Amino acid sequence: MSARVAARLAWFLCLLCVALAAGSLILGLLNGRTLGEIFVEEALVTIATLTVAFSVVGGLIASHRPENPLGWIFCAAALFQGLSNSTYEYATYALLTNPASLPLGAAASWLGQWIWAPGLGLILVFLPLLFPDGRPPSRRWRPIAWLGGLSIGLVVLPATILLWPERGSALVRPEGAAEEGTSHALFMIVDRVAFPMMLLAGVGAVISLFVRFHRARGDERQQIKWFASAAVLMLGFVFVFEVLVNTEGKLLGVVFAVLSLLLVPTIPVATGVAIFKYRLYDIDLLINRALVYGPLTAMLVLFYLGSVVSLQATFRALSGQESTLAVVASTLTIAALFNPLRRRVQSFVDRRFYRSKYDAAKTLAAFGSRLREETDLDALSGDLVGVARRTVQPEHVSLWLRPDPEPEAKSAAIQGFDHE
Repeated sequence: MSARVAARLAWFLCLLCVALAAGSLILGLLNGRTLGEIFVEEALVTIATLTVAFSVVGGLIASHRPENPLGWIFCAAALFQGLSNSTYEYATYALLTNPASLPLGAAASWLGQWIWAPGLGLILVFLPLLFPDGRPPSRRWRPIAWLGGLSIGLVVLPATILLWPERGSALVRPEGAAEEGTSHALFMIVDRVAFPMMLLAGVGAVISLFVRFHRARGDERQQIKWFASAAVLMLGFVFVFEVLVNTEGKLLGVVFAVLSLLLVPTIPVATGVAIFKYRLYDIDLLINRALVYGPLTAMLVLFYLGSVVSLQATFRALSGQESTLAVVASTLTIAALFNPLRRRVQSFVDRRFYRSKYDAAKTLAAFGSRLREETDLDALSGDLVGVARRTVQPEHVSLWLRPDPEPEAKSAAIQGFDHE
């Protein structure tokens, strides 16, 4: 495939995914879904954002680096996800909301039941397994790819065969009338086998990424940092907020939906940055700042809330009423504590997670203090070699000093300067 054909195909898939995402939102509104259902309960906007983000990044990668399969994986995963949502909403409208108004509603209900599986398998298994160069770390990891492909097949093939006779309104009704059918029961059994297999393959793919990171050097190591940081951020956010949403209700559900819109694109964006090698080494600074300001913010918020509550209780006990002085005093205390606490957290993070850089900085600072007082050139030479060995850690280090000119050359240079 030529570069021009690859670029046209990639952007065609991208536009198709954007159209499918927009269509799913429009059909969701036509099907009578409320804004709460679209944003929170069924997260149609979040899924549409995910589809668009993956398709755009996939189009960029595939059009500029058509030899790298990751761009095509992104485009394909976005296409499958877009088809899954749009066909379900299409079938709901054609079969339930406005029956017989649109053609192929029954086929759309059948397609929407299984088309999600290839997209999930591509993202869960093949993306971490092939990142960043489009190849597994070695041939030994190919069984992971085969296991992932087999798990996708165990979802797709039984569904296409067993659910075809039950296509229609039964597959999109909320009560799920088709659940009593024998074919649907068989499909659920296969699905419960296939999905754990996909998760197992995904775990193996993540392990391969750790192995690749351990062996990587230079740019490849930074590429994996970008991808892993985005994945950890997204998975941690989903895990924490899913628990809170299920236990606390709609308010946190709204917060979850808004933050999802901001964080969902992080994985495709980070992957695009890593593959195009755009400002790769900024990730170290971002990770450092996240490790510092995350705990710092949590500590300051807890201290602020605790101080406000305790001071208000004190004012109520003394005067019988609350006072704004509690808020003012707590705010001033937080402002005074910010810089000292930030320095302590920064020092802890540097010692714990950036030990080599921390030791190098300490070594250079100590050498700088000795340099101001030392006058012996031989001692300084030995110190300089030792500092270079401890900080840069080269395989070999040596120091060359330019020899002093001979006394005759010095006197000739001085005389020449005097004549001028």
